[in-house]
Amino acid sequence: QVQLVESGGRLVQAGGSLRLSCAASGRTLNMYAMGWFRQAPGKEREFVAAISRYGNTQYSDSVRGRFTISRDSANNPLYLQMNSLKPEDTAVYYCAAVFTTAFTWVGVRGVDYDYWGQGTQVTVSS
Repeated sequence: QVQLVESGGRLVQAGGSLRLSCAASGRTLNMYAMGWFRQAPGKEREFVAAISRYGNTQYSDSVRGRFTISRDSANNPLYLQMNSLKPEDTAVYYCAAVFTTAFTWVGVRGVDYDYWGQGTQVTVSS
């Protein structure tokens, strides 16, 4: 069982930056592909960014060029650097993980992942 814990969410003004972290309790994540998703009030959960075991990345169109996903060389934790934040980025952000033997596979759908954190709230004021 993988337990994921997100941190770093808070209230920030538009144009500001935040870095979210996601740590796994009890194990390293070198055998897991990982991703970030978000859910705004009244909306469905949506893909934000993902990273393979090898470091390949994918981003949603809405965050590409502003957000950067990365993982520590020791495989803990996962990060999401968010720059030039906009009010529409306001959401609960979740990290997710899935065991995979593939080095370069990246999952962009929620169903691709088996483990989820509890989420961290990001609020961007205008």
